[in-house]
Amino acid sequence: MRKSGRGSLIGEYPAFDDIYCGLRALRRMPKAVIGETEKAVELARRFNREVVRPRALELDLRKQKDPDYLPWDLVREANRWGFYTMFIPRIFGGKGVNFPALSCVLEELASGCTGIANLVGVHYLGVATLCASWNIRLMNRVMRDTVAGYRSGEPCLISLAVTEPDAGTDVEEVELVRKARVSCHARRVKGGYVVNGRKIFISNGHLSTWHMLIAYEDLKRPQSTTVMLAVRNGTPGFSFGRQEHKMGQKACPASELIFEDCFVPDENVCVSAEQSAGLLGGAVEDAIMQVIDYVVSGSRAGVGAFGTGVARGAFEEALHYAASTEVEGKPLINHEWAQCLLAEMYKNVAVSRLTYMETNYANSLYGMFKVLNYRPVFYLFKYLPRPVIDRVIRPLLDLDAVTRLFRKIYFDWQPPPFTRRTSGWASLSKFAATDAGVRNCQLALELMGRAGLRHDGGVEKHLRDSKLLQIYEGTNQLNRLNLFKCLIAPSVPGAVVFDE
Repeated sequence: MRKSGRGSLIGEYPAFDDIYCGLRALRRMPKAVIGETEKAVELARRFNREVVRPRALELDLRKQKDPDYLPWDLVREANRWGFYTMFIPRIFGGKGVNFPALSCVLEELASGCTGIANLVGVHYLGVATLCASWNIRLMNRVMRDTVAGYRSGEPCLISLAVTEPDAGTDVEEVELVRKARVSCHARRVKGGYVVNGRKIFISNGHLSTWHMLIAYEDLKRPQSTTVMLAVRNGTPGFSFGRQEHKMGQKACPASELIFEDCFVPDENVCVSAEQSAGLLGGAVEDAIMQVIDYVVSGSRAGVGAFGTGVARGAFEEALHYAASTEVEGKPLINHEWAQCLLAEMYKNVAVSRLTYMETNYANSLYGMFKVLNYRPVFYLFKYLPRPVIDRVIRPLLDLDAVTRLFRKIYFDWQPPPFTRRTSGWASLSKFAATDAGVRNCQLALELMGRAGLRHDGGVEKHLRDSKLLQIYEGTNQLNRLNLFKCLIAPSVPGAVVFDE
């Protein structure tokens, strides 16, 4: 312990384990992860060159003229390239590429167009939400639907439906949801739930087949009655509403989902409030917060990758402009002020990348990926013949005992410092990288002047795309508070977050 300037006692800060996730991961990470990641990024680069960059500006203009247009052609193309099954574990029928590599792929795609990158990234937000329930039977069923969609050529995407008309960021923290004006009600009936309410700003909503729906049994006690339901298109009582008319990331629709006496059977309940009561020694609110933390610890790293990608896209446009433009009789890139500005932009990209990589190291050691990245498990599922998986492993996934085991591992055996580490680093990456993305777009406009305002230059689109990154997956203000809660407050006795 050491004394602060005011004489109060403060614990050792920062904790060793909080800042050396990458160092610890090096000795535990399977070496094959490196090769897998390289191949995944190379595929993303080819997709960027052949699909994303040629279509990004054209699609942006088309959505401007027709906001209700849905880019099914791009979704089918991404499906044909295998992006929707690439990170689904092989035990569920997917290709089984290590999940941290997803962030590297998303950065690559976002450097061309963040909206198109979101057509891929948001699907895995739905996957992560489903996985955070650790309902293995339902995970197997839904993800095998996605695999079947890849094989048939008809994409089967998964969305997350959480935001409501009067409740957004506040539903991502148990301390805040108790005060939120939630309205999506799930009434318990024989054999399932009847849902009434609306969800808004649901990314990929109109394009998805499955929707991981967050609802509440008691709207006056949402913090302890949260339920997660899997709703498939065609379910009676479920329908799509409008698409939002957005400023940026137009390629990815933001949808309204409507539930009117929508019956969801027990077999589609990912996790209920009753099931949460059986986790973490009956601490229901802690169990619900644990589910949320598992989701955002992975998804906010992805948003950090989006921020890194848009920062890189703006840098690349500015670099190209500087190399091809003359000012005062010499190339702009040979002016020192331009070199300093470009160096600042490059720094923003590099530092942002380090934040999401460190977050993924933390998740691999302590979070959602830890079992799959355990070296014996990683190599077992990587090389186990698919017929063996289908004949031996697949039937086991429907056993209640397997779900109980995974929930034991990820809830009862999960030390609180592990969760704080992954959640805190995810928030750090989210706000640091997305702020850097906006800043690089501004710097690119400063360097390019009027040329940067032209639609065909790409930078003004990157700027419009970047602003949304500061809002979804929890506003950057909320993520700063979550970082304080997870990585700073534990070392300061008496420090309380969300106390107002």
